Amino acid sequence: MRAWRVTRPGPVTSGPLTPHREPVPTPAPGELLVRVLACGVCRTDLHVAEGDLPVRRPAVVPGHEVVGVVEELGTGVDRGTVAVGDRVGVPWLRHTCGRCRYCARGDENLCPDSRYTGWDADGGYAEYTTVPADYALSLPDGYSDAELAPLLCAGIIGYRALRRAQLPPRGRLGVYGFGGSAHLTTQVALAEGARVHVMTRGAGARALATDLGAASVQGPADPPPEPLDSAVLFAPAGELVPVALSALDRGGTLAVAGIHLTDVPPLDYDVHLFQERQLRSVTANTRTDAREFLRIAGRHRMRVSTVPYSLDDADCALADLAAGRVVGAAVLRPDLPGRRSWKE
Repeated sequence: MRAWRVTRPGPVTSGPLTPHREPVPTPAPGELLVRVLACGVCRTDLHVAEGDLPVRRPAVVPGHEVVGVVEELGTGVDRGTVAVGDRVGVPWLRHTCGRCRYCARGDENLCPDSRYTGWDADGGYAEYTTVPADYALSLPDGYSDAELAPLLCAGIIGYRALRRAQLPPRGRLGVYGFGGSAHLTTQVALAEGARVHVMTRGAGARALATDLGAASVQGPADPPPEPLDSAVLFAPAGELVPVALSALDRGGTLAVAGIHLTDVPPLDYDVHLFQERQLRSVTANTRTDAREFLRIAGRHRMRVSTVPYSLDDADCALADLAAGRVVGAAVLRPDLPGRRSWKE
């Protein structure tokens, strides 16, 4: 099969991904072998490739927004819950212990033994991947494979960030950065009656935000036209934390959605935090978050803006993401022809 591996983490311009031909993996006990139909390109993949995140599996195959077809069941898989031929999602969260105090109280995303697709184990920048059956996700009908792929991380993490931001009913939400996750989260907030103000760079992103129904669109450091009840920071830019906090109304909450953030400048307590303003982080997601979000996506047909790339051109997709050239979400498809000449 064709697969990309992060063999030398570093700037995307240095070529951290290398293409390989290798055998199709064998599912371990309790796992599914999945033939990849589409794999979203997430900013977390960029952090893995560039070394912003520490290496957890040397030469890992990145990718954790995988839509695919079950090809084989490992031993011990409950055949009453999944079958060969089923379309499933392979998300970021891959394993939790189920026994620690965090798992016991429903916060499995904080499990110290948590593991992740495309970081701890090989992911979807390949023609085949594996997933523990208990962590594979059922997918809503009415979407193409490419449309479903970004829902599996961008959508799920954005949904958790929105809940962490404690948006009140019909509240005023600020969205900082407008890529694959933000454009999905905005639609959930709008469906729930929120007024959404988008702060982002790039003409394409601003146009998409306007088209989706944002009440206002301005630059990333510009103040919104009204105080915000809640805000979500999607851009991995720590310098926007004080900007977003200062835009909050009294009692407002800012949730930081990313797994990586550049340094946050010093905060002024009176300006940024007093009057019970809150700053909250987001760490991965639970399976409950994933199922809730996918049920919402099944009830409310979401507009998923995607840019298709051949699997052969995964390095180009990652470079375009890093340069801000992708409006919406980049999605790799093994069925599309590409330019790559693969090594044996």
